[in-house]
Amino acid sequence: MKINNNLIQPNTIPVSSGAVVPDQGASFADRLAKAVQESEQSTKSPASDSIKQSEDAKLKTACQEMEAVFLNMMLSRMRATVPKTKLLGETSGEETMQSLLDTELTKDMAKAGGMGLADMLYRQLSKNTVKGQAAQ
Repeated sequence: MKINNNLIQPNTIPVSSGAVVPDQGASFADRLAKAVQESEQSTKSPASDSIKQSEDAKLKTACQEMEAVFLNMMLSRMRATVPKTKLLGETSGEETMQSLLDTELTKDMAKAGGMGLADMLYRQLSKNTVKGQAAQ
């Protein structure tokens, strides 16, 4: 196997914009330190803060939806254990309407706090919590 050494350019540092900037013979450690510094500066920008807040909001919403699904499954299994009566008669859409009502009810329950499953999932999956625990 032959390696093409012409592809390696030791005198250049790739920049995130796609341009190549000469580093005037800096060592690898210097180039690495410069890359880390640029990365830290880009993560501290206001744009990255809004992206992080957006990701946190999406994660919180996903956790609430997961809790709603869990509550819906639990509620439907609980309803299945209750004996059905023919007191009010049987209608063809009763089960469908009951299912839709349960879905909306469990969504509201999850948004209101539910059993705390969404909060627990959010804490486990949140990057801020992981970084905070590592710092302690």
